[in-house]
Formats: sequence, structure tokens, C-alpha cells
Amino acid sequence: MLKVAANALHTHASLPKPAAANSYVHGILNVPLLTKTVDRCLEETVHRFPDREAMVFCREGVRKTFAQFKQDVDQASAGLLALGLKKGDRLGMWGPNMYEWVLMQFATAQAGIILVSVNPAYQAQELEFVIRKVGCKALVFPTQFKSQKYYEILKQACPELEKSKPGGIKSKRLPDLSVVITLDSKLPGTFQMSEVMQAAESTHAKQLRDIQQTLSHNEPINIQFTSGTTGSPKGATLSHYNIVNNANLIGMRLGVSKSDSRVVVPVPLYHCLGSVAGCMVMALHGPTAIFSSPSFEGKAALEAVTREKCSYLYGTPTMFIDMLAQPNFDSYDLSTLQGGVVAGSPVPPEVMRKIITKMNMKEIVVAYGTTENSPVTFMGFPQDSISQKTETVGCVFPHTEAKIEDPETGEIVPLNTPGELQVRGYCVMLGYWEDPTKTNEVITDDKWYKTGDIALLDEHGYCRIIGRCKDMIIRGGENIYPAELEQFLHTHPKVEEVQVVGVKDKRMGEEICACIRVKAGQDCTVEEIKAFCKGKISHFKIPRHIVFMKHYPLTVSGKVQKFRLREQMEKQLQL
Repeated sequence: MLKVAANALHTHASLPKPAAANSYVHGILNVPLLTKTVDRCLEETVHRFPDREAMVFCREGVRKTFAQFKQDVDQASAGLLALGLKKGDRLGMWGPNMYEWVLMQFATAQAGIILVSVNPAYQAQELEFVIRKVGCKALVFPTQFKSQKYYEILKQACPELEKSKPGGIKSKRLPDLSVVITLDSKLPGTFQMSEVMQAAESTHAKQLRDIQQTLSHNEPINIQFTSGTTGSPKGATLSHYNIVNNANLIGMRLGVSKSDSRVVVPVPLYHCLGSVAGCMVMALHGPTAIFSSPSFEGKAALEAVTREKCSYLYGTPTMFIDMLAQPNFDSYDLSTLQGGVVAGSPVPPEVMRKIITKMNMKEIVVAYGTTENSPVTFMGFPQDSISQKTETVGCVFPHTEAKIEDPETGEIVPLNTPGELQVRGYCVMLGYWEDPTKTNEVITDDKWYKTGDIALLDEHGYCRIIGRCKDMIIRGGENIYPAELEQFLHTHPKVEEVQVVGVKDKRMGEEICACIRVKAGQDCTVEEIKAFCKGKISHFKIPRHIVFMKHYPLTVSGKVQKFRLREQMEKQLQL
């Protein structure tokens, strides 16, 4: 194993090279890991930049400096203790991107309360599952957002709410829940956030200081429910150590610690990319986080870049596709942009080229990870070549090991050979909350986390994600990777976005189904797509079924739910 220089964080001078000819790589070790808690990180940054803007919520018109934010966090934190919450209790945050989301993230961390990120799109049954699973004592939400009536949905799972005293809920189906906090209207059985902010007395402030003395970086601080692209959600439990170090390394590789860094965060806070790469990077490195809208809107993200003169922009590939497709795209001034992060699913090369050329994001990097890994494990460098940015997810993070194994034999495969990617290091979650069986399915005895992704490592230590183990299509004995086909079909001039899934077939076992969104104002036929494929890709990779559609089933974080799409297609095609 080659030793790698410290400046590998910022440059290509030296990169972690794989060992011999095997698909194993170990990130550099000479960047120290931090043992600070979340509250300590924020405190130090407030001390460094008290008057710098910490965050802007465009839609709500909220602007807070680091000093103002810290004052709010102290009040909210002591207020939660005044309501009877204790260190180790779980508080669910359920709603879109709003100032109070970030406030609760840091107020809970400071009081040792574990924040549960609840998917804002959940309905009563899903909400009940999550609250019961982790035993939430408190739940925080706005009364309503768009068509989502949070109070009404909670009442379905907790009919006792309306007749309860605030803080005194006794629910049959949600036995742990006692405190409900609404962000706006005062509703029966709830506290209003303004009451929480005023609830603390001097004894609670002292209690808070005492708790802060007992906090340890190894303690759980956040339960993130996995997006559900693969079935029922599991509560990945992350510690201060997990997310503080991941945010530190993201910020270092991205280069956001410059004094004027302003980052647009259109990704959801309930998702790891929003809460760690957005908020935690802000609390550690001090860039200003700009939240463009409560839920993703391409137009709002571009407006935020223009108005707030931002240098960085985050998003999933779907979000960038949407921004690039805005009818008045050319009217936005994106001249201040220099880089950002695209993550969440594979990025079609065509899209990456447009991000670099049309959005002025020459230093854009691809990040790869999973909620269970806090989340980022591989990330590009701002100055990577166009082929590295379009074909790989960059290099492994410091203090992180990665290997590619043959899922059948458990052997490490040679370089440039596909297999299952596994990761080990500081970033691996503590486990799924109270679910040792599911935890043991993904974390081995020697602490390797099995990602379930098929990937390959090259001789320079760059990683290429080929697809999900579960998404791989086996057609008449041939292994077909949907991501490869998606990238090819993206080069068709009429195609806006494409998702490929395997559907049942009596003769072949599985057949390929391409679900295509065409560009606005374009018409496209099945024959055109098949003719485009002929002679360019192997005959067995040409999709048997081609379906044109307007929308894909998405998770709230903008990832396509392939298992739902597969079910939808099998139904539609009557297979």
C-alpha cells in the first residue's frame, strides 16, 4: 500500500492507490479524525465568525448570523429540557426544509437528544411505523405543507391528540409519544414552537450546561431512515463522530472554508446529504447555507444562486436535469458558481457535461455514499478530468477502507472487475436502531459494511458504480447493468431522463424495460429508440419494452424508487 501525502485532500499530487492488483484501497491517515461533538463544532465556528451569515431561508425570509443562530439553539435546547425531554430521548423532525429543521438539529444535539429525521411525505401508517420503531417521545412539524396536513395525519395514528394537554399525550398506538410541537398554529394537544423558545428558566440553562459536559462523540445523535428505494425503511443510527468527521472531510475536499463561500442547499434536510453536507459542513467550515425552497424547485434554486451570489450548489442528478430544463434557464446569472456536489444516484455523462459548461460549475464533484456511511465514502476532486467526473465517483475518503468482493465467493476481485463494494472505517453507522438482525445482514463481524452496490476500482483508486446488486437484470443468463444502458440512452437527442428496470419474462426470466421522459415539446417513438440502439449496443441489451412517461415514483429525496417503477411497469405491461 502506497503512503499518500496530506495534500491529496486538495490535489491529485498523491492519491490512495489500490494494493497490488486487488480491488482494495485505504484512504490517507494523516488528516486527524475529530473527537468533537456537534455542539462543540458549532460553538467554535460561532467564536470564529460571529457576524457571518450562517444560513438564509429564501422563502421564509429568514437570515441568521452564526451568533444569532447559536442564541436560538441555546434557547430551543433549554426549552426542550423544560418540556421534560432528557438526554437519549428521541425527537422526530417531520417537515420540509424550514429554519426550525436546522434549529432542531442543533438544539437536540446540544441536549443529547437523538434527532429522528422523518420523511416529510410519510402518511399515517408510515409515520406510526417510524415513531413506534424508535420510540419518539416528541414530534415537531408544521401544520401543513402543500397538500400534506401533518396534524391531521398524526391524528389518524394518535386520535388521543385532540383531547390531550400539551406534553401529556397518552397514546395507545404510540405509547412513547408525549410531546407534540407545531411550528405555526396552536392546535389542541400541542405546544407551539414560540412557547418552546420561551419555556426555559435558569435551572434549565444550568441543566443544559451539565448535560453538555457529559456528551461523548461516540453517542448516537441522529437516526436517519433509509430512503426506501429498497423496501421498508430502517433507522440508520449515526453518532457525533460519524457525521462530524464526514462533514469535515466533505468540506475539505470541496474547498468551502474560504471566507465568501455560499452554498445553495436545495436537497431535503431529512436526507443525509442535506443535514450533513449542508448543515454540518456549515457548522464546521463556516460557509453560508442558502435554502432555496421548502421542497425542491429548480426555478427557486437558480434564483437563489443569482440573488445570493452563490459559489456552490448541491443536488441529485434529477435536480440538475430539472434546473437545466428550466424554460428561461439562460436568463439566470450563474457567473458566481464554481463548484458543488452531485450525489444520490449515478450521473449520466451528458448531464455532467452540461453542469460544467452551462452552469459554470467547473469544480463540480460527484459524491457517493449511503445513509449508513454518514453518508459520503467516495468523492471526486474539483480538478478531476472530465472523464473522471463523468465515469467515476472519485476516490475514497481519508480513514476509509474500501474493497470489491465477488458476492458468490467472498474473494476480493482483481482491479477493474465488478463486484460488491464494501466499506470500513469511522463512517460506518452504529447500526439500525434496535434491529440487530438487519444490522448483521449488512455489517460483517470484522466491521465491513456491505453497500449492496456493484462497483469497480481502477489502478488510480477511482471507483465506478455500475448499479445495485438488486437492480442487476439477468436476461437469459446475461448480466445487464441498468446504469450502463441509462447512460447510453441519455445520448439520444430527444431523451430528457431514462430509468431502466428488469421486468418478468416467461422465456428469458427477465426482460429490459426502458422508461423514458422525453424533452419538452418533443415526440418520440418506440421505433426511433430501437433504431438508435441497433448496432451501437449488444443486441441482448436493446430494451424489449420501451415506455414513455411523464413522472417516475420518487422518494422525497429525489431518488427513483426502482422497485416501485418495476411493479408499475409489470402491471402496465400485464406481465
